[in-house]
Amino acid sequence: MKTASCVCLGIESTAHTLGVGISTEKKVLANAVAFYRSPPGEGMLPRKAAEHHQEKIKEKMEEALRVAGKKIEDVDVFAFSQGPGIGQCLRVSCIAARYLAQKYEKPLLGINHCRAHLEISMNETGFTDPIFLYVSGGNTQVIVREAGEKERGRDGASVEKYRVLGETLDIGIGNLFDVFARSLGEGFAHGSTVEKLAGEGKYIEMPYVIKGMNFSFSGLLTHAQRMMGKEKKEDVCHSLMETSFAVLCEACERALCLTGKKELIVCGGVAQNKKLQGMLAEMCKEQGVEFGFARNEF
Repeated sequence: MKTASCVCLGIESTAHTLGVGISTEKKVLANAVAFYRSPPGEGMLPRKAAEHHQEKIKEKMEEALRVAGKKIEDVDVFAFSQGPGIGQCLRVSCIAARYLAQKYEKPLLGINHCRAHLEISMNETGFTDPIFLYVSGGNTQVIVREAGEKERGRDGASVEKYRVLGETLDIGIGNLFDVFARSLGEGFAHGSTVEKLAGEGKYIEMPYVIKGMNFSFSGLLTHAQRMMGKEKKEDVCHSLMETSFAVLCEACERALCLTGKKELIVCGGVAQNKKLQGMLAEMCKEQGVEFGFARNEF
């Protein structure tokens, strides 16, 4: 007898993006998103981002249900991102999911944002035993899943155990690019602005900081900001990306050599960067390692 698939509706609001997804155990049925854009030249204000999410959540929930071909009554479990993330933004998904779970008398799951990136990237790539490079706004980590080792979740269930091999000692790489983007005077202050300008520049030497598999980006940020006005902004952007990504590639290469793993996944918001993907792919090719990443929406 065929068992009906469990339908989960998840709400994510860790930072500037609001997402409402609907999935079964095997398939993502819908993924509706709304992106908060801060005013030109400004960073993201948590209060403003949270207000944006509150305004858009009903619309995105209706969109997700429509695309998935489901009714709210069809949902078997509700989930929300419980962190890491920005507190005021996280509160939006938490309150919404808790309300829905109580109203429809369904289970409620709090999901670790980082772990979700790791798990869905494994599902997307089909890899079974990778090293993960997790790169987002506030987090930059080299992670490995402990084969055969499990820990108990809050509900008592057995879940996979992960170990952080290396990480940033100060700011995340996404934060590095977003903060630097404000120095450019190009309107929307976002890492994608740096990526666009970097394609038109040439390399200038910058501080390169790595200790074991740990790294630091705050000094690199300060150096890049001081170079503005002295060098072409395209050259500064190119050098900032080239240097920071080279550090990440070296950390991953060390992790692969240490563990003997034959798979590398890059995940998180910054994983969309084509330059980073290309540098990691080249390193993996030299090491005889498979390389993969999830679709941009994940």
